[in-house]
Amino acid sequence: MADIPVARVEAPVTLKAYFLCAFAAFGGILFGYDSGYISGVLGMDYFKYQFGGPVPADFDHTSYYDGETYYMYQTWQKSLITAILSAGTFLGAVVAGGFADWLGRRTTIIMGCAIFLAGVILQTASTTVPLLIVGRFVAGIGVGFVSAIIILHMSEIAPKAVRGMIVAGYSFAVTVGLLLASCVTYATKDRMDTGSYRIPIAIQAVYALILGVGLFLLPESPRWYVKKGRLEKAQAALCRIRGQPQESEYIRAELDELIANYEHEIASMQGGWMDCFKGGWKPNSNLRRVVIGISMQMFQQWTGVNFIFYYGTTFFQQAGVPQTPFIIGIITTVVNVGSTPLSFWTIERFGRRPLLIFGALGMLTCEFIIAIVGTAAPNSGAAGYVLVVFVCIYISFFASTWGPAAWVIIGEIYPLPIRAKGVALSTASNWLWNFIIGYITPYMVDPSAGNLGAKVFFVWGSTCAACLLFAYFFVPETKGLSLEQVDQMMAECSPRQSAKWVPHTTFATEKRRASEAGVVMYKEMEV
Repeated sequence: MADIPVARVEAPVTLKAYFLCAFAAFGGILFGYDSGYISGVLGMDYFKYQFGGPVPADFDHTSYYDGETYYMYQTWQKSLITAILSAGTFLGAVVAGGFADWLGRRTTIIMGCAIFLAGVILQTASTTVPLLIVGRFVAGIGVGFVSAIIILHMSEIAPKAVRGMIVAGYSFAVTVGLLLASCVTYATKDRMDTGSYRIPIAIQAVYALILGVGLFLLPESPRWYVKKGRLEKAQAALCRIRGQPQESEYIRAELDELIANYEHEIASMQGGWMDCFKGGWKPNSNLRRVVIGISMQMFQQWTGVNFIFYYGTTFFQQAGVPQTPFIIGIITTVVNVGSTPLSFWTIERFGRRPLLIFGALGMLTCEFIIAIVGTAAPNSGAAGYVLVVFVCIYISFFASTWGPAAWVIIGEIYPLPIRAKGVALSTASNWLWNFIIGYITPYMVDPSAGNLGAKVFFVWGSTCAACLLFAYFFVPETKGLSLEQVDQMMAECSPRQSAKWVPHTTFATEKRRASEAGVVMYKEMEV
């Protein structure tokens, strides 16, 4: 039997494959909307009146004044309301990894949608800070389920030739969610009743229902079926995803490769949580991959971009920007949405590493300019416009590089036995740092606390320099490789050499050659 060429291990990309993967990316809207609506709501006068309390006139110049009394929430309330979502998502992401291996990727995402709906109901019903916090925590658990496993599911079903673009579509959906949140909060901001904040909160339920119901129509990951030994279902799922008949050579070749690769990996690991931390610091060790994945998401948060999406409205209010801060918030979000599709082409044309390095360099330059201008000319109208311009350029760099590429990388670097848990840990890292940054930032910038103002961008610029170094020394290039080939590449070369690596064989071919030579490489799966 002739060896199957490496290039023929996967079928050509079809329109059906694009559609199936693109719908899964819809889950990003939950992430983006739930992260984004809070910035606008925190700036609403009625929200300050309903959830805040009487404060001195000089407490904060953005306080709401009803003609007799000034109303504003405390810094700790602002921090907790914003950051508690990320605490829930951290918990949800960690727990979701186990459920994804046990129940499947699709079922776990549907569970996440149901949990998210419960959180939306609690938030919509709230008129006090404690219930709002509980609702955001519960919704966060649901977002944690969805954000971790959507990336996993998309990475496992997407064709390798367009996997980067497909997973970048998730990042695009996140930006669309942020934009929708900005538009809705702008439309309701002048209402002086509970509808001002309840309408933006309740709308989230629609996105969760669309995703949850739609997922019943999507196939389960064929790699999960292989992991469970259900090879007939794996073949059927591959046929649906690739748009090929069951007798297709492409389907047989890809399924053989999935099986051989899993047999190879399971011979050295069982897929438990402790397996994620084994292997020392060898190039292809699980521990090294987990550290890269966790760090990837940590550094994405260290870019500081969520400062704008969480606190942009209040930041521009305090900076004295001449235009309405709500309008500025919509502008920055439109830039975010418009810039993300650039990555659909660049991530497959130039690769993951160049985008991360170039993006970090561009962001740190913008952040230092924002910090210098905002510090040198505070409350200046001209300086305010400069801040807005460079914030938009900074967001454009993020949206076209680190925004999508960080999610693409974590879906590609883990072997199948620990992939669900590895992606879950990486996503949990994103939400942990999201929580930390969301919680401490008000204490850094609020006039009643640290009062850093634009100086906070000196911090983000410095952390972006660390992002640049991390991308250069530790992130491998995975462009154009199947998930199984990524395993080979990480075992055979360093990150800085990875862009030159070319696959030279397949696991299925090596297994056949060993069998013909009478060598048992590893135990074969029982069907």
